[in-house]
Amino acid sequence: MTDELDSLVKQMYQRGILYREAVSEFQKVFVASALHEYRGNLSHAAPKLGMHRNTLTRVIAQLGLDVSAFRSPRRRPPASVTAAERKTNARR
Repeated sequence: MTDELDSLVKQMYQRGILYREAVSEFQKVFVASALHEYRGNLSHAAPKLGMHRNTLTRVIAQLGLDVSAFRSPRRRPPASVTAAERKTNARR
């Protein structure tokens, strides 16, 4: 793995990518990998990254990542919605 990383770093350096840009890009990919693995669940991704959930939230904001992109598009509706649906279905 270190050979691959060394190669990538050399390519970035040779292409003139600034240190700050390289670090930011690394952070984005690193955090995005954990968010993808845990489907956007910050409470599970944060320990995997070695940080507190609040810190992860701050890092995500600094990097400009959209957590909703990692979450499943199909989510269970809130309990209040399901209760309202039950009442509507009961009246039919």
